[in-house]
Amino acid sequence: MGNGVWTGRWFRTSLALLHPNGKHVSWSMVCGVMLFGLGLISLLTGHVASHLEWYSHRLHRRTLSTLDEPIDIWQSQYSKYYYGCEERGRHFGPAVRERKSNGYLLIATSGGLNQQRTGITDAVVVARILNATLVVPELDHHSFWKDDSDFANIFDVNWFITYLAKDVTIIKRVPDKIMRSMEKPPYTMRVPRKSEPEYYLDQVLPILLRRRVLQLTKFDYRLANNLDDELQKLRCRVNYHALRFTKPIRQLGQRVVMKMRKMASRYVAVHLRFEPDMLAFSGCYFGGGEKERHELGEIRKRWTTLPDLSPDGERKRGKCPLSPHEVGLMLRALGFTNDTYLYVASGEIYGGNETMQPLKDLFPNIYTKEMLAEEELKPFLPFSSRLAAIDYIVCDESNVFVTNNNGNMAKILAGRRRYMGHKRTIRPNAKKLSALFSSRHEMVWDTFASKVKACQRGFMGEPDEMRPGRGEFHEYPSTCVCEKPFMDDLSQDGTRPKKVL
Repeated sequence: MGNGVWTGRWFRTSLALLHPNGKHVSWSMVCGVMLFGLGLISLLTGHVASHLEWYSHRLHRRTLSTLDEPIDIWQSQYSKYYYGCEERGRHFGPAVRERKSNGYLLIATSGGLNQQRTGITDAVVVARILNATLVVPELDHHSFWKDDSDFANIFDVNWFITYLAKDVTIIKRVPDKIMRSMEKPPYTMRVPRKSEPEYYLDQVLPILLRRRVLQLTKFDYRLANNLDDELQKLRCRVNYHALRFTKPIRQLGQRVVMKMRKMASRYVAVHLRFEPDMLAFSGCYFGGGEKERHELGEIRKRWTTLPDLSPDGERKRGKCPLSPHEVGLMLRALGFTNDTYLYVASGEIYGGNETMQPLKDLFPNIYTKEMLAEEELKPFLPFSSRLAAIDYIVCDESNVFVTNNNGNMAKILAGRRRYMGHKRTIRPNAKKLSALFSSRHEMVWDTFASKVKACQRGFMGEPDEMRPGRGEFHEYPSTCVCEKPFMDDLSQDGTRPKKVL
């Protein structure tokens, strides 16, 4: 039945109900009835349209990456159907108080800033599993980066302790009274990588109960990827809320962001990860002849356990990062024009200006933190982790984030951006792109661009790119990303609800 027919019948029926004896009806009453009817129709049709859109999304969301429709390179049209949801469940009990806990857990993290971030996140979860009091984790001062920053130099330690107070009891140091009462120094052990909660309960808890203070060393990726939902959500509360940078880092990071936004309303952040150590570790070859082979070979000797790799084989497997030129070609092929503003997050680029020039030719508007905050950056220069934290902020705030390898910063930021509303995150499909780049001179630009777009379907940060529960949790925090039910699409007053993250 058409809306017009339905409206006419409804109007006549309403008048009959108001005056069943056919007596005179005032014009104001007629107008009131008509306005009420029009409002009801508008509300119903609005809900129907909203529900149709939602059901259409439900029907197609598993096949989005195979559709021929063009992809919006700046944002996902499906992100509005998802929101971050890390709230603790009703049956997730309160934190165990210090006096009643099973002991004190000391954590020594490992690696650079983002690798240590994963260790801190998992340390909180392990403390929860063991019903232990967590001592603020120690940061690694002896890794390749040689940064002597402590936790409180990078993260807001009081915020960290307070935010997680309902989940885990955290203190800044073991009480002197406890340390004096110990007959032996704290017991130190290293747990296997990706250990299950059962391992901690069976192998670690008895030692903690016996020794009262226990230290876990080299703590990075020492907890299983798949945990129950409540522990996964605890991971999200730590990583996306409790680990807040110190005020000086946040302020400088935001100043750099504002400078980028003052020049352009939106910008792309690229994590090039084209430093000499990264290239040496990858075992790949980038066309620099014997000089490159010698230089990267010497750096590679730092890792005595690395296997011999075939550079061609690694490239075919998609294990090699793209060169800055290849990153630029990919972005231009996807549709980013040469007036796009790029923020490059990177350390020392192997090959320096000569390596960067092809990217600059494609995107003249390239900026780094060194260019945008030269004087303000000087106090941070001796500390690689604090510099990395500034890059983290500017990349997180970008409209589009482009990763160039599957390292720790790429994973952590990709996961955070999914949690914070599926902000566009592009990961190069290096396996398919490597063959395409090698033959790009054999095809016209339009053909090359079309093939790049085809290669990148499924690598653009769309909500459906990974099935829930699959992939590395820090990169795909599916437990903490919820799908909106259709009744949430419109609030009671007919407006779109604001997403609370």
